Amino acid sequence: MKQIDNDIQNGTIKNIYLLYGQERYLIMQYKDKIVKALVSDGDTMNFSKFEGSEVTLPQLVDLSETMPFLSEKRVIWVNNCGLFKKGGEELSEYIPQIPDTTVLIFTELEADKRSKAVKAADKRGRVVEFNTPDESTIRTWIKSRFKSEGKDISGDTITHFLKVTGADMGSMSTEIEKLICYALDRNVIVAEDIDEVCTHQITGKVFDMVEAVARGQQDKALSLYTDLLALREPPLRILALISRQFNILLQVKEMKQVHASDKDIAAKVGIPPFTVSRYADQASRFSRHQLMNALEECAATDEKFKSGMIEDVIGVELLIIKYSGRK
Repeated sequence: MKQIDNDIQNGTIKNIYLLYGQERYLIMQYKDKIVKALVSDGDTMNFSKFEGSEVTLPQLVDLSETMPFLSEKRVIWVNNCGLFKKGGEELSEYIPQIPDTTVLIFTELEADKRSKAVKAADKRGRVVEFNTPDESTIRTWIKSRFKSEGKDISGDTITHFLKVTGADMGSMSTEIEKLICYALDRNVIVAEDIDEVCTHQITGKVFDMVEAVARGQQDKALSLYTDLLALREPPLRILALISRQFNILLQVKEMKQVHASDKDIAAKVGIPPFTVSRYADQASRFSRHQLMNALEECAATDEKFKSGMIEDVIGVELLIIKYSGRK
């Protein structure tokens, strides 16, 4: 990321950028930085966007070879073309030939570092992977966003904010804007503000529900289930999320037992590194046997739904009652 910032600041922008990874918010932020540095607002003559596979390589080459109109650069943004995940041999052959007057920006969810296209892009321009930052970086970013608007937020309130909004930076950015508007002239953001205006992520409610189950807080677990139903979440989706939560807990528990690092656990399980400790704490309240049984029970409940043996709302409720009332 610093390399891209330096390219922009020094006026040495490359002819191709491949921005990929799980953190979509950061990818779009840096894509916008590059575009803003090269293209004036509203300049549709020198900026083109293509989604997925809607553009063929010959079309891309033809446009790349077209001289910009009253501008130094022509910028082409291609989103999720998939050429850097597999194949892409023809693209790799063209990358060294990109005209100096053209800047290609590719934004992808995944890219295979071994592919010829990735290697060619790295040689001619920049290849940058964007993954979820660690907790310290996220906290610093949140605090700086509020500070830039004259607002302060404590560490405990940031913890509550993360619990409510989840780990997606795009969602967090939206919720930060809502809080800034809601607080008006007040210069301190408090937990009550978050509860009042922030959108509670469904996965966060499921986490809290399973936490209540783990602690034997049956009334709280059932209350959270009722909240999810009130939000018009289908029982089958709730069941799937409960099953996913138990599966994450099982994997975290097993990896913690072999002393895997939080970074390795996050990569293997598919959760942000700064949430591993929360999952580990929740997993410690279950035995491995209980987690295995819970997963089997989720699968059995799903089968009963689909075979018409039990009504979906009741089925999930019985599952919650069973595991929140365990000894």
